[in-house]
Amino acid sequence: MTNRIIIPLDMEYTSAVSIADKLDPNICRLKVGNQLFTSSGPKIVKTLHDKGFEIFLDLKFHDIPNTVYESVRSAANLGVWMINVHASGGSKMLDASKKALEGFDKPPLLVGVTILTSISEEILTEIGFNNLDKQVMRLTKLAERSGLDGVVCAASDASKVKQTCGESFLTVTPGIRPRDADLNDQSRTSTPKEAIANGSDFLVIGRPITGSEDPTNALENIYKEVS
Repeated sequence: MTNRIIIPLDMEYTSAVSIADKLDPNICRLKVGNQLFTSSGPKIVKTLHDKGFEIFLDLKFHDIPNTVYESVRSAANLGVWMINVHASGGSKMLDASKKALEGFDKPPLLVGVTILTSISEEILTEIGFNNLDKQVMRLTKLAERSGLDGVVCAASDASKVKQTCGESFLTVTPGIRPRDADLNDQSRTSTPKEAIANGSDFLVIGRPITGSEDPTNALENIYKEVS
């Protein structure tokens, strides 16, 4: 698996296109999240597809099962590579999201968000849960039972996910920071090498690349590190 890096474009349309023009679709994929999709809509997906990029549409669907079903189908119709839903939506919602992909010749990968990497044990307690590790694994098993392709989790959780669900169950890991990079709003982070060693399949790396004075060079350096 050589194309491990996913770069989030958390910005407006013009800036996103400008950054994409500096990146190589042969060594990275791009992530379109809530900010960019809300401001630009499906147009940004088409633009990035035309530049040769595979797209992770990161909208974290979390609603009643029928709404999620229709949302996932709409997302799949855009031809994206990966879609995510919140695993905490429960089995009926997850089952609906999987069912929504039936009938597509080449359906996108479908992954469940466990616990955001910005969430610490303290914040988890604040919202009424305890034991972050157990909650991650509870949601991971829920996603697996519903037939999802994998989960979004911290890199530190990836080895446990692989041990529980097998090597083919994908791990998408945000919060990846080179050793000398700022943590920004992330709580649970790993370096690219640590993430790979822990079993991460795909590394979400944003500001160390998109905030760099030379995004092309920053991407190439990280690519060499994880290839």
